[in-house]
Amino acid sequence: MIVPVSEADDPRIAGFRAVRERDLVGRQGGFMAEGEVVLRLLAGRLGTRGGHRLASVLLSQAQAERLSDLIAALPEDLPVHVAPQAVMDAIVGFHIHRGILALGTARPLPEAGALLDGLGPRALVVAALGLTNHDNMGGIFRNAAAFGADAVILDEASCDPLYRKAIRVSVGASLVVPFARVPDAGVLIALLAARGFEAVALSPSGRETLSRLTRPPRVAALFGTEGPGLPDAVMARVRTVAIPMAEGFDSLNVATTSGIVLHHLAGV
Repeated sequence: MIVPVSEADDPRIAGFRAVRERDLVGRQGGFMAEGEVVLRLLAGRLGTRGGHRLASVLLSQAQAERLSDLIAALPEDLPVHVAPQAVMDAIVGFHIHRGILALGTARPLPEAGALLDGLGPRALVVAALGLTNHDNMGGIFRNAAAFGADAVILDEASCDPLYRKAIRVSVGASLVVPFARVPDAGVLIALLAARGFEAVALSPSGRETLSRLTRPPRVAALFGTEGPGLPDAVMARVRTVAIPMAEGFDSLNVATTSGIVLHHLAGV
């Protein structure tokens, strides 16, 4: 349903206004996605049981003309607002060169134990503790999708994987890979142990090297925040693994670390 928009104060596009300010306060069960790849991914999954739902789309005039095939594939009752680039910039509050935004409603967050219970006898889970950087969060979800991880578990201190920037960095993976939250690391470790998962914590001080790790059938890879890494209390309760590096350097970006680890676990 094409809806021409010629004024930035058009009430029909209120949800797209002041994007950065709204990112800061959250969207209360909703999310904003941007870019063609993410929109095509969402469009291809519409109607999936229990999935995210698209509420409306905002396109620049140029992108609307270029994406006619995608627009035709969207439900007829889904509003596709189309505005000149200058008007779109005024709506969102900055120059949005991609010219593609979508508002959606997030699927209900599953309970962590139930999510783990639904996985098979051979399963790969990613767990992030205290991860507050949206770029890293998006990178971890992208790696999780690329290497076939079954789920991601986050603690309450970790940032929102459905934040606009996290979705963009993940190339939509955070909209695809199932995830759940737990209050803290202690609850996570107990949930994993009760369901037969071996928890493997990544740290430069790990007692084993990654290359020698044989994948357990049900395994969870635990990653901590940049700098401090995983707390000592966590490291003391689980198997710890390190990635050997060149002399004088012992630190990798956590998203990069997750890619290396998940590649190893997926291929073993």
